[in-house]
Amino acid sequence: MSYDVIVVGARCAGSPTAMLLARKGYKVLVVDKAAFPSDTLSTHLVHPPGVDALRRWGILDLVTDTGCPPIDTYSFDMGPFVLSGKPGTPEMPVSYGPRRTVLDKILVDAATEAGAEVREEFSIDEILFDGDRVVGIRGHGKNGKPVEERARVTVGADGRFSKVAEAVKPEAYNERPPILAGYYSYWSGLPMEGRFEAYSVPHRGFAAWPTNDDLTLVVGGWPMTEFEANKKDAESHWMQMIGMHPAFAERLRGAKRETKFYGTNVANYFRKPYGPGWALAGDAGYNRDFITAMGITDAFLSADQIAEALDRSLGGAEPYNETMAKYQYQRDERVTPIFHFTCQLATCEPPPPEVQKIFGAVAGNQEHMDAFARMNAACLSPAEFFSEENVGRIFGSASVRQL
Repeated sequence: MSYDVIVVGARCAGSPTAMLLARKGYKVLVVDKAAFPSDTLSTHLVHPPGVDALRRWGILDLVTDTGCPPIDTYSFDMGPFVLSGKPGTPEMPVSYGPRRTVLDKILVDAATEAGAEVREEFSIDEILFDGDRVVGIRGHGKNGKPVEERARVTVGADGRFSKVAEAVKPEAYNERPPILAGYYSYWSGLPMEGRFEAYSVPHRGFAAWPTNDDLTLVVGGWPMTEFEANKKDAESHWMQMIGMHPAFAERLRGAKRETKFYGTNVANYFRKPYGPGWALAGDAGYNRDFITAMGITDAFLSADQIAEALDRSLGGAEPYNETMAKYQYQRDERVTPIFHFTCQLATCEPPPPEVQKIFGAVAGNQEHMDAFARMNAACLSPAEFFSEENVGRIFGSASVRQL
């Protein structure tokens, strides 16, 4: 059987890509080694642009119906002051933090409902080539029987360790090794009242936000330079980190940890996201440290962009290389500023003195604190927030307040 598109990976980039293409009438197969619902390592915060994508796709209600609480305030405790603001806009005002057991199942079902063929518990053995062109996949399901499927385009949406990327060896750029070692767990009895809270402590950082089942995710970490020294007793070091902020530590003492600690670190990179017969979506094509929790939102926006680009190519409106080059340009233009901001933040080093002055001037001004929250929520580019014009407004407002 031949398909227009095969999507490898059915989570936050893959299922939406398959769903959007199937809705346009394309014959789509999406495969994943997992069965759904199932969990995966994730900070699972969906910032307002990602929530807006769910709304546009007609599946936001399915997420909110699970009881996942909305998040309407982002708070950043920097020690000397706290910057607290609204993360969204009137059109997309809130974030959500759904568990991946919930969200990914909704996405997979939406792809199926759109007409895509979904094969769970399907493992990829080989990416098939005709010369230098990808023409499909060879893999097997639970019965172990080898299966070959072919397509005009094969999309790798299978994450950082993408089988598609491994096979096609795309050009990589802006590469940086892992910067931060992070650990998280889920707690009951830690009400967040619709807040995302982030805390900066010396050479450490942690954050908390609400999720399904009245649980709160608490995640934090330290620089990779300390990974080896801390990994044998990461839980103890994690609790010491929380203790560096006595007020939050007191709140956590009244809560109950409901799960084990999960740990991870991630590389930072861009990969060329297309070539003959193949394309990359989500983390397979671009990744940044988890400290800004941009993964799901990036995956959703990537799915929007790649589905539009493939539609133009498969539908004959534009040559493949031309439309996919635009996809790469648009992706890089959108994410490069937050990529650099994220990598700097992940060092857990104090901001440069000039940036500290900006944050000090922002403190207490609700308009600018809202803008800072929107920057951390993917609604405002760091390039715009830190532009000379905006910094001038920030300092101008601070001068007026001091009069």
